[in-house]
Amino acid sequence: MAKRPGAAAVTGGALLALLCPGVAAAQDGATFPHEASGGYAALRFENRNVTLDVAEPAVRGSADRSWFPVTGGGADTGTGEADIELGGTALLTAASGSLPLGGLRLELDGDTGVLSARAVVAGQARERVLAEVTSDSGPVVRSSGVTWSGLRASLSAEGAALLSEWSGAEFAAGDAFGVLDVTVGTGSGTAGATPVPGETPGTAGTPEGSGPSRPSGPPASRPTDERREDAGRTAAAPTATVTRTTLAPGAGQQVTGTGFEPGEIVLVSIDQDTRYQVVADAQGGVTRTFPVYDRAFEGVHTVELYTVSGGRGAVAEFEVRAPE
Repeated sequence: MAKRPGAAAVTGGALLALLCPGVAAAQDGATFPHEASGGYAALRFENRNVTLDVAEPAVRGSADRSWFPVTGGGADTGTGEADIELGGTALLTAASGSLPLGGLRLELDGDTGVLSARAVVAGQARERVLAEVTSDSGPVVRSSGVTWSGLRASLSAEGAALLSEWSGAEFAAGDAFGVLDVTVGTGSGTAGATPVPGETPGTAGTPEGSGPSRPSGPPASRPTDERREDAGRTAAAPTATVTRTTLAPGAGQQVTGTGFEPGEIVLVSIDQDTRYQVVADAQGGVTRTFPVYDRAFEGVHTVELYTVSGGRGAVAEFEVRAPE
């Protein structure tokens, strides 16, 4: 499989200290009615004083956008409240060096919340509130999960102090950190119905040609042969194919994938540059059209489909050839 950009390595005792997430619970101390069954937080980083890279299972895309998979926690589809753990490590880099931020945790209550992380400074590791999160609109609650779009993250007083101490530069509470789009799956209803935040039908967030909705209700309530078909789809290794194996610069191309989990977030990388995201339909399939640039070199190009956690994927090749 082609190597993806933006998957930085973090090793040593500092990383071990970071990977200590707690058990997410509702803000009143009660257990959430739904455990997180998947999802992701997409961060578009906006702070100009430092740069952001990530370590797996988080993945780096284009346009300063990174995806952190939801690895634990829970949500309340009745209130839109959530407390989730995010996989991967955020790596802030400045002239002073790199600052790994692990144990990422996002607490949301309607249209407000906080982003916390574990950081090691002067040999001491502890959890800090990195940013305060606000939104002009509340979450969208569906039977399959909860979605927040356009959550603006601004440095908290504690986050500003952390970055100032680490970098030697001056940061203040309220400085921009980035914008978050968040989807938390709850394992109920129609998994494929959970949209990618900020996307509209026909764009990267919603695959063209999506199949019919997955039957509702727990698997035990459905016919045995239908459950067997679903199990076969889940176990199948992903595949990727392109519509045109040879085409000219400036032409359009389409990639189709199979073998993903229904409702799974799949990233699309063209020549090792992650450009799009799609949601697997009820059959575990994805489709994405994309342009082949006029300046594309002649020869073999790749298109890769891979899950946001980086665990599974497939690659297809096509050839760009100038018209004779």
